[in-house]
Amino acid sequence: MLTLLKQESFLLLALLAAAVAYALEHWLLHSGQRVALVGGLVLIGFIVCASMRVAHHAELLAEKVGDPYGTMILTLSAVLVEVVILAIMMSNEASPTLVRDTIYSAVMLDINGILGLAALMGGIKHGEQSYNDDSARTYSVMILTAMGVSMVVPEFIPKADWKLYSAFTIGAMVVLYTLFLRMQVGPHSYFFSYSYPEKRRPKAQAEEAPAMALGTSVAILVAGVVLIGALAEVMSQTLDLGLEGSGAPPVMTAILVAAISAAPEILTALRAALANRMQSVVNIALGASLSTVILTVPVMEAMALYTGQPFQMAMTPVQTVMVLITLVVSAINLNDGETNAIEGMTHFVLFATFIMLSLLGV
Repeated sequence: MLTLLKQESFLLLALLAAAVAYALEHWLLHSGQRVALVGGLVLIGFIVCASMRVAHHAELLAEKVGDPYGTMILTLSAVLVEVVILAIMMSNEASPTLVRDTIYSAVMLDINGILGLAALMGGIKHGEQSYNDDSARTYSVMILTAMGVSMVVPEFIPKADWKLYSAFTIGAMVVLYTLFLRMQVGPHSYFFSYSYPEKRRPKAQAEEAPAMALGTSVAILVAGVVLIGALAEVMSQTLDLGLEGSGAPPVMTAILVAAISAAPEILTALRAALANRMQSVVNIALGASLSTVILTVPVMEAMALYTGQPFQMAMTPVQTVMVLITLVVSAINLNDGETNAIEGMTHFVLFATFIMLSLLGV
């Protein structure tokens, strides 16, 4: 038990932070914008700590079940964190564009940030890195379809018909994901795996500590998500107050939410790239993008239908252009089963462009 508590010190700190935050919530919200902003940023740090432990236990589960199930668990855990934070922030009357901007930011961060940086660093170290190009093509066409249906077409839907189209979008995303899931874990599972030569592990690594029980990992993962939700409840209010009237671009909050959920994936992807396992990077980056769109959209659309308050889901012209450029570059780069540093740099430049446009408020 003592060993387990030491391993979960980050979660314990996050739990302590949640208790303190709820006790001091009134003071944080009535002591000025500066105090509220500092409090919100500190809580974001604890949320990241908790999400790192959630991702760690998702990785443990992933190792037990192997690919493609493993990558699916990793991406779903990240999306679950994102959905929990978004749902809580939207319940506190956040910006009607927060869901759209968060999904857009997550796609930019996953494809251009994570994939770009991983391919750049892996390419510098290993040269060309191989993976199964079937996975990249499948992910790309599904991301394009899901974003087109849920975030481009809504621009042309009359406001009077938003409920009908929201219900259609929910159904379309559910059907898409159901079919994709059946393909990913069924007859086409080989699309998402690649056979690498096994390396002999040093003797010191062979004598590892006993593996954590499956049930314990699941329980801690669930507890971590609940804890993140509790922290997000206070964080959303303090952050909104702290940024009010500051002149910060509205999309910055969305970028923060996307970065919180993607933080563990970044570390996992970079480790995989440096270990010359690009298939894991492709699965994580593109899989997370697809899961973000195809799972977040129906949950949030259902929430809009329940509350009777629609969200602004149609992307702006700039966002639409950035997504199209990203997916075209991705389709070209990921079409030959190998990545290199040049391809990684093209995505990373697009990520830098996304950050610059966000800072400019475009």
